[in-house]
Amino acid sequence: MAAEGGLGVGSEVRFSRTFTWQDVEDFGHITRDYNPVHYEPRFAKNKGFGGLICHGLLVGSMICQPGGQWAWLASGMRFRFLKPVYVGDTITCEMLIQEVDLKGRAKAHARFTNQSGELVMEAELEGFLPSQEDREVLRSMLEQGDPTNPLA
Repeated sequence: MAAEGGLGVGSEVRFSRTFTWQDVEDFGHITRDYNPVHYEPRFAKNKGFGGLICHGLLVGSMICQPGGQWAWLASGMRFRFLKPVYVGDTITCEMLIQEVDLKGRAKAHARFTNQSGELVMEAELEGFLPSQEDREVLRSMLEQGDPTNPLA
């Protein structure tokens, strides 16, 4: 569902992505998170993992895709990391808007599952949906090809 048409309770999106070693390296450099569970197989094994794991917030950052497409302005996020995500895993994120008040403040829930269907992460999200004026700007941007959003 596109933001320019309006969003509300029940609006949802589902998409997948496969995480690569390059993703882990890039995220580590951006965040300066060099925890050895992401980089050293022996350390990851000592911690009980079956291999190098992706950064939890790298996986959680998947919510930025619908957030950007919906023009959702985040005000809060809470993640629960349930199972490790390994390099090469394909993760599917399902995000559902559950509540919207009269001022456009919204609450959403996101579920992240791996290629085996296992729930690996959940997130509770709070934010602001685009106003009528915002939606008019979004419509205009899309009519012009929206240079800010290569997914549009």
